[in-house]
Amino acid sequence: MSKELNTDPFPIIQNTDQRKAAQTSLLAEFGTYFQLFFLAGAGWGAVVYGKTEEFKTFSIIFSAIILEAFPFMLMGALLGGFVDVFLSREQLVRILPQNPIKAIILAAFMGICFPVCECAIVPVVRKFLQKGMPLGAAVAFLLGGPIVNPLVFSSTFVAYSFSWDVPVLRTLIGASIAVGIGILINMFISESRGVLPGKGHDHHCGSCGCGHDHEILAKQPFVKKIASAFSHAALDFYDIGRFLVIGAFIAAVLQTVISRQAFFSMDTGAYASVGVMMILAFVLNLCSEADAFIAASLAPVGVPFSAQMAFMVLGPMLDIKLIIMYLGVFTKKMIFTLCFTIVFFVLFAMVVLQFALTTGAWTGVGP
Repeated sequence: MSKELNTDPFPIIQNTDQRKAAQTSLLAEFGTYFQLFFLAGAGWGAVVYGKTEEFKTFSIIFSAIILEAFPFMLMGALLGGFVDVFLSREQLVRILPQNPIKAIILAAFMGICFPVCECAIVPVVRKFLQKGMPLGAAVAFLLGGPIVNPLVFSSTFVAYSFSWDVPVLRTLIGASIAVGIGILINMFISESRGVLPGKGHDHHCGSCGCGHDHEILAKQPFVKKIASAFSHAALDFYDIGRFLVIGAFIAAVLQTVISRQAFFSMDTGAYASVGVMMILAFVLNLCSEADAFIAASLAPVGVPFSAQMAFMVLGPMLDIKLIIMYLGVFTKKMIFTLCFTIVFFVLFAMVVLQFALTTGAWTGVGP
């Protein structure tokens, strides 16, 4: 194969390993059987435990998570479909700075222009990856978008009695963590090692794996482009939605087995409370547009402000349903790296915040 000079500011590493393709096929087959097993198991559980109080509690929690997430995920799938059809790779390259660090910083704040919560951002990120967005920038958008979202800013502003310092602090901490993790991913993980085959960009076929030739699509009438956008959105909604259902199921089971009161039954200090609230955010699977009201409601029972902030920062980046949804885009190594770095960065940021509150270095909203 002849080597060509690549002047692309964001070169894409292509994966041509046939063994990986075979492994992907086996995983897809396993996924099909797992989904069938999951449906059969859920049906069996409904028949056996349908009349118990625990099953009623599980049903309410599961339905609440699904009903809360599905509308936003549908919006994200539609946005991803229109991005796929109407935003070309060349336009995306012109939007992002050629410097990778600047591209990551810009991507972390793109949630201002693409106001989607974490329930909806995964299909949008996948489309950006297929368009050639660098992996580090895509991760920065994935983690920062649901926090810098203007709707999230507004809900946090209202939840904390119209205090400006809380939503501003949440936005700055969230965006900073997104940028830091994006830079690390850009330095140490390539697209071929971080993104599942077929979910990233492919120069050879000129398509996103959806069955459409985008060079031909670009020449089609506007009405056909709209139809193609909806077609892409439907495929993404199904592909990511099934992971959401499984994640919501697991989250509902855990919330049924472990009561919220159990998290607050322990006599913990300020720093330990940060860890407890991070675990609670991971288990509850709340939408980033609603979690501020839960966090603010915990202040009267003595939950420190740093722990409240940990709840509001970690939740939009990492919870059960998000990990399951990430399986449709990223490799297992990438997901493990994301989980570890997110927990480390959030924990470190909250320890610093609590230290600043304790020493009086910051006199904003306190514990």
